[in-house]
Amino acid sequence: QVQLGESGGGLVQAGGSLRLSCAASGRTNSIYAMGWFRQAPGKDREFVAAIGVTGDDMYYAEYAKGRFTISGDSDKNTVYLQMNSLRPEDTALYYCACATISGLWYGAMSRTSYNYWGQGTQVTVSS
Repeated sequence: QVQLGESGGGLVQAGGSLRLSCAASGRTNSIYAMGWFRQAPGKDREFVAAIGVTGDDMYYAEYAKGRFTISGDSDKNTVYLQMNSLRPEDTALYYCACATISGLWYGAMSRTSYNYWGQGTQVTVSS
C-alpha cells in the first residue's frame, strides 16, 4: 500500500504561480512513476505531468509545456509541480498519483497506469 498526500493548492491571480507537493508514504520502494492529474467541474480527469522514479523521464500535457515543471526528491519521497503563468482555465482539483510494480502500465499519460491516488488539492485561478 502507498499513501499520497497533496498540498500547496490555493487561490492565485492569473499570471501567478503555485507549487504543489505530493508526499508518498508506505511501500514507496514499489513506486516507479508519479504523476499529476486535474479535474475541473463537469470535466473528465486529465493528465498534467508525470515523472519516472529516476527523475530522468518527464512527460507533460501540451497545455502544461513551458509553464509547469515536475520534479522529485527521492530522499523525501516527494514530487512537486511548479506551475507558472497560471490561467483561469487551470482551475481544478489537482490529484497526485503513483504507479507501482503491482499495477499495469499503459503509458505515463493514462489514468489507468496509476494505482494509488491522493485526495486532491484545489487550485483556483482568478481572472
